[in-house]
Amino acid sequence: MSRPIEIYVDADACPVKAEIYKVAERHRLKVHVVANAPLAVPRDPLVERVIVTSGPDVADNWIAERVGRGDIVVTADIPLADRCIKAGADVIGSNGKPFTEASIGNVLATRNLMEELRSAGAVTGGPRPFSPKDRSAFLSALDLAIVRLKRAGFGPST
Repeated sequence: MSRPIEIYVDADACPVKAEIYKVAERHRLKVHVVANAPLAVPRDPLVERVIVTSGPDVADNWIAERVGRGDIVVTADIPLADRCIKAGADVIGSNGKPFTEASIGNVLATRNLMEELRSAGAVTGGPRPFSPKDRSAFLSALDLAIVRLKRAGFGPST
């Protein structure tokens, strides 16, 4: 029996939760929806709502302490993505861009540079609005990650 694929969602500001639930249901995968406030989730035994206490990085720590090879993490949080990649998980941004070992260093460096510019008073603007193209790219990236993990011997939840 192979280890099941599980999806961990950094859910507080995730715009693709409904898409995750649909894909997970189709593949019969466990989903952990992690947030520091109650969120509505489907009534499905494969969807677990995890409410963590408020505080910096509490949800991130909950996710990072549990993930490993064969898991998929959905987050826009770059430091969390880095931690999950180091644990062996596949990480996908809500815009469909995968975070990988090859890309995370540059993404972290850019994030840190932008943070320094903002703290120095530079107006850097925010992220562009979430679009239907982002939603479509996310669905494709999630399906690709699941297919690749199944080919690698990981399986659906039991």
